[in-house]
Amino acid sequence: MWGYYVMLALRSGARSKALTALVIVLLAFGVSACMVSYAVFRATTSDPLPARSSQLYVPLIDNVGPSYNDQGEPIETLSYIDAMALWRARTASRLTLLYAATWQVEPENPLIPAMSLGGDAVTADFFSMFDVPFRFGGGWTADDDARHATVAVISRHLNETLFAGRNSVGQEIRLDGQLFRIGGVLEDWNPRPRFFDAGSHGTVYAFDDAGDIYIPFTRATDMKKDSTFSYCPTASSRPDTSHWDAYLHSECDRIDAWVELATPAAVDRYREYLRHYAGEQQRLGRFSWGPNVRLRNLTGWIAYLQVTPRASSLSMLVSASFLLIVLLNVVGLMLARFMRRAPEIGIRRALGASRSAIYRQFLIEAATMGFIGGLLGVALTLLGVWGAGGLFAPNIARLVHADTSLMALTVLLAMAATVVSALYPTWRASQTQPAWQIKITG
Repeated sequence: MWGYYVMLALRSGARSKALTALVIVLLAFGVSACMVSYAVFRATTSDPLPARSSQLYVPLIDNVGPSYNDQGEPIETLSYIDAMALWRARTASRLTLLYAATWQVEPENPLIPAMSLGGDAVTADFFSMFDVPFRFGGGWTADDDARHATVAVISRHLNETLFAGRNSVGQEIRLDGQLFRIGGVLEDWNPRPRFFDAGSHGTVYAFDDAGDIYIPFTRATDMKKDSTFSYCPTASSRPDTSHWDAYLHSECDRIDAWVELATPAAVDRYREYLRHYAGEQQRLGRFSWGPNVRLRNLTGWIAYLQVTPRASSLSMLVSASFLLIVLLNVVGLMLARFMRRAPEIGIRRALGASRSAIYRQFLIEAATMGFIGGLLGVALTLLGVWGAGGLFAPNIARLVHADTSLMALTVLLAMAATVVSALYPTWRASQTQPAWQIKITG
């Protein structure tokens, strides 16, 4: 029976080629515009660490007070004082401190020029907390943190540049004039958005590539290495780091912190610990305001930072509006197409066809046109994804890709949209009175 209805749909389309083609083309353009925007939106809002995001939290402590904070929200990074207090307390199963920095790499090979590369100063838990994959070797240990070890982890890209892709574990690399022993080489790892150091790296760069160099947080501090971004409540420009110890123990915020909390009870305990710590700082006279702390998980943190580009959200809204306009036009075309067949419907009803049979016939006919429109929409979607660089920044456009799920969704959306658009025209067509049509055509 279903095959019979599909055959009727194809025959009907052959009889009214212009209307059918117009419906299919309109649908293809409307659906493809929506799906290209969805592909961009999906790429910029996806969970960068779905297996762990519910267990990773960002603790924040307001150390600048209501005169300098963001409308009651703590600054997005921690001061060195607070970060080290959390690190020493060890009240979470895992905790990592980190900040983004830039390193001057001086290759031993004279044929390779010196280069300035980004990276992060991190503590040992960084690699296990964020499921960082390794091609060679691994990260360092908590003992290395305590010893302020000169050990480094480098990216696969840097390893290919300096060592032609060979296993470089145990080799040395010179960073800012100091030699570091390579302890590990990362496999390709580039979470999007770049969530882990969004505070010290800057949210405007949230879709940039991950860094090439990782060294112990304690060693970077010994080297007087500052973060890419820092916020000092009394500084009108870049903070003065010439007096390093004073800078470290100031209220300048520049360090990202992450804690791993496996259960809701652990989250509640850690939040209470943060309140207790802030209250203690108030009692000591460091804070003149009440405890003001935050603890957000990974997805909540990304949402709070609003790292999704406004262009992505706006294009999604515009394309959805365009699809709605397309569907309104498709409703009119379907109505004209179905009502032209009133004599055929009247004869079928006179021969015993029920309204439900008319419904099935016309809805399957609409779904068939939607399927064909969806196939054309897939081609237009692939073209749109390929040309995304003309509408979005390069670091956003290169994230957009068309996979099987996007193509399947394009076809399903086209079919669903066509069936929905056909509901009212089908209802109107099913109301055709057989006797009246037989009298007219008789």
